[in-house]
Amino acid sequence: SKKLERVKKLYLEGVIPRDQFEQAEAEAKRTEANLLAADAAVKVARSELQRARSKLHYSAAETTPNPDKVVTIRSPIKGQVLKIHHESEGAVNTGEALIDIGNTEKIEVKIEVLSADAVNIKPGTPVLFERWGGDSPLPGKVRVVEPAGFTKVSSLGVEEQRVLVVADITSSSESRKRLGDGYRVEARFIIWEGKDVLQVPSSALFRKGEGWAVFVAKNRKAQQREVEVGHRTGLGAEIVSGVTEGEEVIAYPDDSIREGTRLRPR
Repeated sequence: SKKLERVKKLYLEGVIPRDQFEQAEAEAKRTEANLLAADAAVKVARSELQRARSKLHYSAAETTPNPDKVVTIRSPIKGQVLKIHHESEGAVNTGEALIDIGNTEKIEVKIEVLSADAVNIKPGTPVLFERWGGDSPLPGKVRVVEPAGFTKVSSLGVEEQRVLVVADITSSSESRKRLGDGYRVEARFIIWEGKDVLQVPSSALFRKGEGWAVFVAKNRKAQQREVEVGHRTGLGAEIVSGVTEGEEVIAYPDDSIREGTRLRPR
């Protein structure tokens, strides 16, 4: 302010002491802060006045036989109403949600995956959605593997690191009937596939040194075979060498099964 400039000039000329100048400077800052607060209060009051006028105007219009004001709010997208936040009339704040709208013909699926499994999944990985209520699995494709994981407690009370994987359903909307927002599905990711793959149940494998082995039923006797294991799933394992197609392997072999043990089919 001009008063502060005059006081500052007097201070620089040595007419007044430093503490008198600092006192005048602090008073000027307090005055400026009070002015800003007053301006903000005026803006808030004007906003509340405008809101009250709008509310009064539309409320009065509803009581007349022919309302002259109808507010039309257009949706930015084409879709279906998923959720209604305000079912009755009333004033709303700026930016407040009224309804949720979504296009159920273009559904994305968010799958929680263990972080140890997520490292093998990448954008473009095929996925099958099962147990969604239809007769056959729905094909899909991974779009995004989120870079950050989170901790979640499993149903067994164990803390697990999980990652969200976002995938799109690639089949037509007619094939998934009325699958909608928030519905539950189970996902199987295809991280590798091959033709004419020889596989055995994972339960038939056991450790042999640093490798793997199985027991094969040969002439009603157990015969131990060392095998080379390729890709694995939770229930099955690819066998590269060691057994041939058609040979029977013993699942869940215990200590009673050894080389040459006689077998009795069940």
